Amino acid sequence: MLDYQAILEEIHSSLKKVDNTGEVANYIPELGNVSKDKFGIHLQLITGESHSVGDASEKFSIQSISKVLSLAKAFQLVGNDLWERVDVEPSGNPFNHLSLLELENGIPRNPLINSGAIVIADVLLSHLKNPKEDFLNFVKELTHDDSISYNNKIAESERITGFNNYAAANLLKAYGNLNNEVEDVLDFYFHQCSIMMDCKQLTNAFFVFANKGACLKNVQHLTASQVKRINAIMLTCGFYDEAGEFAFEVGLPGKSGVGGGIVALLPHCFTIATWAPALNPKGNPYLGMQALEQFTTRTKLSIF
Repeated sequence: MLDYQAILEEIHSSLKKVDNTGEVANYIPELGNVSKDKFGIHLQLITGESHSVGDASEKFSIQSISKVLSLAKAFQLVGNDLWERVDVEPSGNPFNHLSLLELENGIPRNPLINSGAIVIADVLLSHLKNPKEDFLNFVKELTHDDSISYNNKIAESERITGFNNYAAANLLKAYGNLNNEVEDVLDFYFHQCSIMMDCKQLTNAFFVFANKGACLKNVQHLTASQVKRINAIMLTCGFYDEAGEFAFEVGLPGKSGVGGGIVALLPHCFTIATWAPALNPKGNPYLGMQALEQFTTRTKLSIF
């Protein structure tokens, strides 16, 4: 039997001693206010057992991690028609890169880069009666936690600095791949990125992807086939132009966010989340990437 608590404590302790060369994202001003010394890990096993260490109960802005949850809701609503508007290939480029979008006639390379997530936001705007409220309720249903909310200050901070996202949305609109108004789509997108969660809540939200589409309370939200496809996209596209490195070092489907969070999972076994706000040059959490590599190496638990 693995002593998960001891393993997490050893990983946390060893990485707290590492020279943290990462930098907190400050291009979104509100994110730059978080201390780079924060570091937490939470592990949720399929059996119900869970373990925490460090700052795992402190809430942070989940940012791009929300793209997996919006993808899940859109896939739930429209099924395979979704893939007519967004592809499923790794981009090999940073999350905010625009050149591929023009080369490929307004079809984003995958739903986890910004342009792809903006198309997903457009789908949700078209299919939800009260988009922001309905999407937040979906996240609350996955986690069984009504305390989860948007951070309006972060959403506004993203809006006033989101020039690249405005460029992507206008390009999508020009190619006919955005049905709603640019301002409305981006308002939804900035809010979904501003959702505040802690590591435990993230592992609960992603439990469906480790449990064939059923949440912690065994309510079926997605089909096993949909989960299989979302997990494949996370493995190949969840870390932008460092996705191959994450698959190589960690060997789990997962998703990072510039708020410092990473969530990853092993189907039928566990979900795990880390929070460490300082990012490496590729925009992924510096300590979180190392923590997950150490975790799968020590436990010998990965999909490979």
